Amino acid sequence: MKDREIIELYWARQESAISATAEKYGGYCHVIALNILNNYPDAEECVNDTFLGAWNSIPPQKPENLPVYLGKITRNLALNRYKRNSAVKRGSGQVEIALSELENCIPDQTGVDKTVEEKLLAAAINRFLHTQSKIKRNIFVRRYWYLYSIKEIADAYEMSESKVKSVLFRMRYELKEHLVKEEVL
Repeated sequence: MKDREIIELYWARQESAISATAEKYGGYCHVIALNILNNYPDAEECVNDTFLGAWNSIPPQKPENLPVYLGKITRNLALNRYKRNSAVKRGSGQVEIALSELENCIPDQTGVDKTVEEKLLAAAINRFLHTQSKIKRNIFVRRYWYLYSIKEIADAYEMSESKVKSVLFRMRYELKEHLVKEEVL
């Protein structure tokens, strides 16, 4: 079923929208949640919550890109669950490692202007990524959006782990320079 048809099912409030979404994007959402949570039952619950979140938000939202929309819901739910779970020291530590790698490049957002600042930051990061080669862009997104481990990325691109670390290190440095140049930092 095409994404447009699935979205139309949500707008018509047809419960089959959820099963169509689960069939087409369940695996995709599960990978995102599992990379963050490193716990199958928690990941499964996040995926189910993703479908509920889509049901509750479509309408009024009409996503232009359904997998990205679902991925964002899944990621946010999984990160929230991870924060809750980390109080009891669960998970593999992959989330802290990946996010700590970026903390020198990306400012901590607090205050009234948070939403505006986040959108400006996201746009600046997107502009930066569009200047990179496809493989570098994919490595960066896998690491910092999908939170894949260095080993998983190295295996996927048939690179050594040290090569992946080096690519990411250089990209973080270039990103920081780009953000300073664009006056986001």
